[in-house]
Amino acid sequence: MRGYCGIGVLNIKSEINYGTLFRSAYAFGVDFIFLIGKRFKKQSSDTTQAHRHLPLYEYVSFEDFYDHIPYDCQLVSVEICEKAKLIKVFSHPERAVYLLGKEDGSLPNDVIDKSWGVIKIPTAQCLNVAVAGSIVLYDRFNKMGGQDVTKTE
Repeated sequence: MRGYCGIGVLNIKSEINYGTLFRSAYAFGVDFIFLIGKRFKKQSSDTTQAHRHLPLYEYVSFEDFYDHIPYDCQLVSVEICEKAKLIKVFSHPERAVYLLGKEDGSLPNDVIDKSWGVIKIPTAQCLNVAVAGSIVLYDRFNKMGGQDVTKTE
């Protein structure tokens, strides 16, 4: 696939969600992962140890993160809001950094305002942050022409 992407979370509180999301990131060929203002001390659910295969960046604040987004890379937020496009019609940019919010709240309006695009996943209830991120990564992988790398005998 042409281009690259990274994925991360703003103020995530659960180490389980962090590990699950980053395991999905590794599985779907993400190029880097990041955390902004994490609120936990350890992580156990990433059995693939994605940080050993992908660069893991940590930022103290959204402003710190935003100042370090790669050149010509688009910020795409995942949130339920008026500005959001349904995932089924969203066109992923070639170079993207995907940002999800914490489990117990939404992304702040200033983050949404600085986003190139916002994705909404239509569901009857809110999704777990790791599940939402995994769905977004699968959608990007699928729409950007990702190849099946599973081995079948």
